[in-house]
Amino acid sequence: MKTSPIVIVVLAVWFAVVAILGSAGAFVGPADALPMALGFGAIVPVVAFLLAYATMRSFRSYVLSVDLRLLSSIQAWRWAGLGFLWLYAYGILPALFAWTAGLGDMAIGVTAPWVAVALARSHEFASSRRFMSWNLFGILDLVVALTIGALGGVATSPMALMPLVLVPTFLVPFFVIVHLTALFQARSKTARVALEPLESAVHGRTRGFHSHNDPEKELS
Repeated sequence: MKTSPIVIVVLAVWFAVVAILGSAGAFVGPADALPMALGFGAIVPVVAFLLAYATMRSFRSYVLSVDLRLLSSIQAWRWAGLGFLWLYAYGILPALFAWTAGLGDMAIGVTAPWVAVALARSHEFASSRRFMSWNLFGILDLVVALTIGALGGVATSPMALMPLVLVPTFLVPFFVIVHLTALFQARSKTARVALEPLESAVHGRTRGFHSHNDPEKELS
């Protein structure tokens, strides 16, 4: 399925708003306080996505129809997590945050092409535990990185300024939404697979009932 123009517009507006606010220093907070502004920037888009999915049938149908191969391929961009290690090497980011966020992102990014190929080879892979575990790990990595950054004070300095502010306020929630979309599809496919034996049994009994009660067959 092609990407909806509305989705492209929403992403563009979201990116522009974050870039404008980041350039204005709207996400910079006191050094001795939790980065509340960055927290809102990371959480609000995900909450908005979940609310739209729960309340808007057309949006939910769109989410469940997006090509999983495309969604998995998008995660390959997280190989750029190597940049966190580069920033650590230059003393811009602390080791704990850089290594945790960097290695986790790189693990998802390196395995994303393999996941996309597995989906292309078999539609059943979408309902497998490996696929769901991969997406859950991807979300966990992002949540852990944000938590370490917030508690360690990382987000109050370089991560609150352009261009790094785009990471917690745009890229992180975007990748979380991509993972959630994949998980929603996986759950839908799993439920469909689980119902197939029951539906087959019901159809079989129905055909048997009609065949048994067919007057023409009884006369013949």
